Amino acid sequence: MTQPPQRVPTIFGRGSWPEARRIADILRKETIGGVLLLAGAVIALIWANSPWADRYEALLNFTVGPEALHLDLSLGKWSADGLLAIFFFVAGLELKREFVAGDLRDPRRAAVPVAAALGGVLVPALIYLVVNAGGATEGWAVPTATDIAFALAVLAVVGRWLPSALRTFLLTLAVVDDLLAIGIIAVFYTDHLSVRPLLGMLVPLALFAVLVQRRVRAWWLLLPLAFATWALMHASGVHATVAGVLLGFAVPVLRRDGGDGPGLAEHFEHRFRPLSAGVAVPIFALMSAGVTIGGLDGLSSALTDPVAIGVMAGLILGKPIGIVAATWLTARFTRARIDAGLAWIDVTGLAVLAGIGFTVSLLIGELAFGAGTERDAHVKVAVLAGSLAAALLATVVLRLRNRTYRRMYEAEQVDSNRDDIPDVYQG
Repeated sequence: MTQPPQRVPTIFGRGSWPEARRIADILRKETIGGVLLLAGAVIALIWANSPWADRYEALLNFTVGPEALHLDLSLGKWSADGLLAIFFFVAGLELKREFVAGDLRDPRRAAVPVAAALGGVLVPALIYLVVNAGGATEGWAVPTATDIAFALAVLAVVGRWLPSALRTFLLTLAVVDDLLAIGIIAVFYTDHLSVRPLLGMLVPLALFAVLVQRRVRAWWLLLPLAFATWALMHASGVHATVAGVLLGFAVPVLRRDGGDGPGLAEHFEHRFRPLSAGVAVPIFALMSAGVTIGGLDGLSSALTDPVAIGVMAGLILGKPIGIVAATWLTARFTRARIDAGLAWIDVTGLAVLAGIGFTVSLLIGELAFGAGTERDAHVKVAVLAGSLAAALLATVVLRLRNRTYRRMYEAEQVDSNRDDIPDVYQG
């Protein structure tokens, strides 16, 4: 009896139409957020190097909040600890949805972006540690993060024809990257741990989880519990943004009736993603990217610091090497092949683009060296310079394949029977 031919696994294969449509909507919102992020960073840089730099510092150090709750924080601290909790809440929602109801619930499809994200964290960290052996090793995690909003802003200009499979890969890689980053922050950048607030945090978190599992959407119930979870996490010494991920993981993805349509996680994602991409991250950029360069001498001094060299080498070299190597090894051991029309140069282009690190890289730099210190300033310069270099290199690589991408993109838009579902997703 003739055995049926075995299906050869593919990487960067096209997913389902509902997932492609959902991800396209996410990418549009993140692209707008990326433009606002860039605007915030540029304003911060200009302001910090202008005659009004003292006003910028005064803004960062302005303290607000209830002292009785130990939340009398500077605006700079509120942006890093508070606003970024919204960013990580959305990341938690997205990651849970991908692995519960998205295309990545299939381990074979999840293997490539997960492995790529791991490679994109390990290799930059190793490069940084080699450069700073015996020196400031505490900054090893700075070049490990990918900023999806910043990357998509670049992609909107140079890679508008990028096929949906590659866009999905980039987004999923960044989401897993965010999860790894928050794990690193929680484990390696917690200076002191207060057990009572940490245990107390479990109470509002559990109540929040019970309510959302019952599909409660009342903001006047959920927001106070979310704030209490965040405040107790902050008091425990664990970085408060971890609370955002835990709250995101608590939200159910599937509908209670088991039917089609968006679940509560997707509903929350639609509500909070514009707030994250359009408000939280740009304000954090405004509060964190302002660094006094001090002319050419100051710039030269910053960029020759081993910490800055390690960060730039990690972003520009470590990210693409780690991502491409991990993807190749995954394909090798699973005997998978790249989907028709794509090539390893495409993987390389996305891997170089993933070297754009901003939001989380700046946050880790502050945690590693202390906000406002000389080393933190050097990290900011290195992150900005490394991200700019990665963006320019990715532009060159992706431009080489632009005609191929355009042909594939146009093929994905053909809808012969006009049923609002492209033909490539049918049959």
